Amino acid sequence: MQIGSQAKRDPLCGLSRTEDAKKMMQNVHLAPEIDEDDLYSGYNDYNPTFDTEDLENDVAFQQAARTSHGRRPPVTAKIPGTSASRPLATGFGVVDSKSKTTLTSSMGRPMTGAIQDGIARPMTAVHAAGYTKAAIRGSSFDPLGQARGPAPPLETKNFDSSEEKIRQLEKKVNELVEESCIANSCGDLKLALEKAKEAGRKERVLVRQREQMATPENINLDLTYSVLFNLASQYAANEMYAEALNTYQVIVKNKMFSNGGRLKVNMGNIYLKQRNYSKAIKFYRMALDQIPSVHKEMRIKIMQNIGVAFIKTGQYFDAISSFEHIMSMSPNLKAGFNLILCYFAVGNGEQMKKAFQKLIAVPLEVDYDDKYISPNDDPHTNLLMEAIKNDSLRQIERERKSMAEEYIMTAAKLIAPAIETSFAVGYDWCVEVVKASHYVELANDLEINKATTYLRQQDFNQALETLKMFEKKDSRVKSAAATNLSFLYYLEHELAQATNYADLAVNSDRYNPAALTNKGNTVFANGDYEKAAEFYKEALRNDSSCTEALYNLGLTYKKLNRIDEALDCFLKLHAVLRNSAQVLHQIANIYEIMEDPNQAMEWLLQLISIVPTDPHVLSKLGKLYDNEGDKSQAFHYYYESYRYFPSNIEVIEWLGAYYIDTQFCEKAIEYFERAALILPTQVKWQLMVASCYRRSGNYQKALEKYKVIHRKFPENVECLRFLVRLCTDMGLKEVQEYMTKLKKVEKLKEIREQRIKSGRDGSARSRREGNVAGDTNSGGTKGERLSVKLKAFPGTSEPYESSTSKEIDASYVDPLGPQAERPKTAARKRTEEDDFADEELGEDLLPE
Repeated sequence: MQIGSQAKRDPLCGLSRTEDAKKMMQNVHLAPEIDEDDLYSGYNDYNPTFDTEDLENDVAFQQAARTSHGRRPPVTAKIPGTSASRPLATGFGVVDSKSKTTLTSSMGRPMTGAIQDGIARPMTAVHAAGYTKAAIRGSSFDPLGQARGPAPPLETKNFDSSEEKIRQLEKKVNELVEESCIANSCGDLKLALEKAKEAGRKERVLVRQREQMATPENINLDLTYSVLFNLASQYAANEMYAEALNTYQVIVKNKMFSNGGRLKVNMGNIYLKQRNYSKAIKFYRMALDQIPSVHKEMRIKIMQNIGVAFIKTGQYFDAISSFEHIMSMSPNLKAGFNLILCYFAVGNGEQMKKAFQKLIAVPLEVDYDDKYISPNDDPHTNLLMEAIKNDSLRQIERERKSMAEEYIMTAAKLIAPAIETSFAVGYDWCVEVVKASHYVELANDLEINKATTYLRQQDFNQALETLKMFEKKDSRVKSAAATNLSFLYYLEHELAQATNYADLAVNSDRYNPAALTNKGNTVFANGDYEKAAEFYKEALRNDSSCTEALYNLGLTYKKLNRIDEALDCFLKLHAVLRNSAQVLHQIANIYEIMEDPNQAMEWLLQLISIVPTDPHVLSKLGKLYDNEGDKSQAFHYYYESYRYFPSNIEVIEWLGAYYIDTQFCEKAIEYFERAALILPTQVKWQLMVASCYRRSGNYQKALEKYKVIHRKFPENVECLRFLVRLCTDMGLKEVQEYMTKLKKVEKLKEIREQRIKSGRDGSARSRREGNVAGDTNSGGTKGERLSVKLKAFPGTSEPYESSTSKEIDASYVDPLGPQAERPKTAARKRTEEDDFADEELGEDLLPE
């Protein structure tokens, strides 16, 4: 736009006055002429000045953008031929009336509307800026541009006003609610509840302040709802169900909260956790009535909760109706599986089949692996496929698919014995149904599970036949079947077959950790521990979570006497399996081998916290405490072991010896009698019972017991010597009879020893003389057999059993050991005797 020299300009902004604006607008060329008949003509036309596509190639523009080149200097330039007192308006040019030339700014920018090189510079404004003379006069600048002083200060915010206080309090409440939610997501439930309570207190203060202002537009219902809802959620997370229900009731009963009725679902969930199933169903139905039909997904989830509550109460037919409605409206995996469970509970085989088919037909809505295979060799496409092959969406798809497979496998194992006359026929039907669906790969897994079920039923032949069917399948299925076959033959101690199938499994799938573990087991059974360790290590490299391989590797290191490495294996395994009794026992055993009884006892104490009724662990603890000298703890654990397993001879012997050491022979009788019942052919325990009777002073019972032992073992020298001694002490007539028997038994013993000696001499002569080999060998064999029999009796090596003595030796040694000396009862010796001790007693004072 060109402005004439006669136009008057405003010295402040350079805009023309109102009376000259009309003339100037006539010279403005905003666009070419437009055909009035064509409504859209000129729509795509624009001024070339607005073209920004070539700005990257514009050197002047790039230089101005990077440097200070092109910046306009302060307003100091003067227009030639004009009054020196009139400053040049920045950014505008004028036309000299004499030269008719267009004047531009100091840096050469054309003035607004001026035409240069056939291009008109666009106008910066069509209308005036709105300034008036009064406004100009009142501004801090005069028309000559001279300053009148600083601008007035900005209006300060009044923090003491009620509106500002309410606003700050609302902000604080929102921050507390957010902090409570963050603490809950981090697992700090206690802090989350405290923040929620504090937010509730501040929100009540805020409500009171609003009530004092009495302005209805200040009421913030959303804030109140969020505070109460968060508080109820935190109460429920901290299992404070009564407080949570009360808070939910406050929200539900307030009619100002339009969607508060939906929270009855949360109340129903709380009642379900409290196992108050009738109330849970009631609140679920109330919530269902308040949710419109357009919210289809939410209604389906509530109906699913109702069905689960019916299952909990045993109302299977009501649950069936709920799940059938869900499967007809919006089928999903959980509802289908629960429907199968309900039909299984009522025993309806036909409906189980239909429900299983519905479960198979549930759409997963996931893309299969073909999507992640690049159709060409484009590197960009291949990179994209690699990026999305394991992203979060792909992981969700895998989880959904694995969950569906788990539901189908579990349902098939559940209904297979119930839908047909036999388990095998039912499983075959499930396999056929699965093969006809898009879960074709599950059919082979079902067949392998069928073989596993045969194993649980102890039907090994059927399991072998089922697994052998997979020898011609693909490599993955063949490897799984061969692994199971190898394990079966290993259990049956057929190592050759186990090795063959282990090799087949490894060759079919070298990355199968179970196959490598089985191969290591077969090598371990053959005694090649180094090679077995290599297979276990390879299995762990393929799958670091293979606990079987790690356990077997620890056992292998124990066999190789590499105790430290074995301990490392079991400690790693303990970090994975915290409550494994086998792992804890192995660790304790290794510490015992390393002669560290304190560590061994510590790990055994952890072990009995998991298996408190294991008698062998308890007896091991008792033995360790006994070795450490702690008799009381040893007695405790030995006694606990005896309670759970009263047939362990070692425990019985220790307990009996403990009571004898503490001079409670009567209590020791119980344990030795138990040992005599367990081992009735050993005379040792019966002799101990008789000795306990004798030590406790019950000589009559001891005599009777020795007689019983003599009738059972008439050739036992020790029993006869006890009988001779007891009869002698008690002055019984049977003493001569037992002395005669003792003499005969000792004579027989002397003859047997002579036969043994002669048998040894005869065997020596037989080596020198071959003609008498048969007789001497037979005598020697008989003598050795008798000597072994004698050695089986207890006490045959005692020193008092002398066969060279010509006279009868009636002395004996107590099998329980020497009797403890009775403690003295007097603290000091009596120094003075009574006076009447020297007096003679008359015959009349003596007892009759």
